[in-house]
Amino acid sequence: MNKLSITDLDLKGKRVFIRVDFNVPIKDARVEDDSRIRGALPTIQYALDHEARVILASHLGRPKGERNEKYSLRPVAEHLSELLGKPVYFVGDCIGDEVKAKVGALKDGEVLLLENLRFHAEEEKNDEAFARELASLCDLYVNDAFGAAHRAHASTAGITKFVQQAAAGLLMQKELDYLGRVINSPEHPFVAILGGAKVSDKIPVINALIDRKIDKLLIGGAMAYTFFKAQGFTVGKSLVEDEMMPTALEIIKRAEEANVELLLPTDHQVVDSYDPLKSKKTIPVEFTNAGLVGLDIGAETVAHFSTALRDAKTVIWNGPMGVFEEKELGFDEGTIGVARAVAEAADRGATVVVGGGDSVAAITQAGVADRITHISTGGGATLEFLAGDELPGVAALNAK
Repeated sequence: MNKLSITDLDLKGKRVFIRVDFNVPIKDARVEDDSRIRGALPTIQYALDHEARVILASHLGRPKGERNEKYSLRPVAEHLSELLGKPVYFVGDCIGDEVKAKVGALKDGEVLLLENLRFHAEEEKNDEAFARELASLCDLYVNDAFGAAHRAHASTAGITKFVQQAAAGLLMQKELDYLGRVINSPEHPFVAILGGAKVSDKIPVINALIDRKIDKLLIGGAMAYTFFKAQGFTVGKSLVEDEMMPTALEIIKRAEEANVELLLPTDHQVVDSYDPLKSKKTIPVEFTNAGLVGLDIGAETVAHFSTALRDAKTVIWNGPMGVFEEKELGFDEGTIGVARAVAEAADRGATVVVGGGDSVAAITQAGVADRITHISTGGGATLEFLAGDELPGVAALNAK
């Protein structure tokens, strides 16, 4: 990584503004899933160990530039305090006199969490005056929020113009190192698994991966039905982006010309559109009729995908294989099956990078998260990085 790191900074006694990604689910004023908070702990602890005065800032949800207690970060401060085993002070805004007073009262090795940045519309607008106000709180800036690095917001890009130094946190550094290795110097065979609902969301990354000479491209989830329909298959009432069918055919052609093996599902779990609870069955893709809706890949496809991973040295996975959230109906089975298959690839020595909310949830649910080489905290940021796009939050950091 050619960006300045927090480990390159002299932190002692300095006010260090750390942009974290604490966009976590909260219910009844309690954090439901703290994985993103835990992901930032090494950076926070590093700063505290080096006697910095730590100022944490994050967004939460989409309050649309207005104060909304539903999106308050106060419960996060309480949860973080438990994880760190020390007080985490909280202030009910992110700019203004009260915030400056709280920051001014910080001693070395203490930590303060600011209120939700997005309570101010200026944050997402990357407003210069707002960015300057945030910068006035600190001596040094650290971005550890890879999941927000694809956004040019005041706290991810604008602030860097008004601070002495802008560096990457340890989580950001880890993301850039692993993802950079995957796209710049992957070991072959290199296998990509892409799922999710829409082909349109994945076109840039598919094209970039084909250009980078991946060996195999495995496509599942609802996006597979656009490829099937484009090739003349009956897909029933399954989700299809009709306007993307020509693009799907172009991708098939590009993969063939580049000698990339493209695998689509061979069977899927379907329901009758009028009676989903009682009508679930697994059938070959070519047996689909007009009244059926495909909601997950079948066991045969999981086996085919697992075989395709057998000799892989590099694997990236983004996107579920079906309607993963419908666990009680069993439509998470295909995604869980792929989760186990990528974990087995990692056990065999492959570098496995998993990103995207449902994919990460699947490896956790399958109990294999500790076997994955790298779990990316970015959704859109991961896809844009893999597609070769410059991320504003990364570009804004100082070079070494």
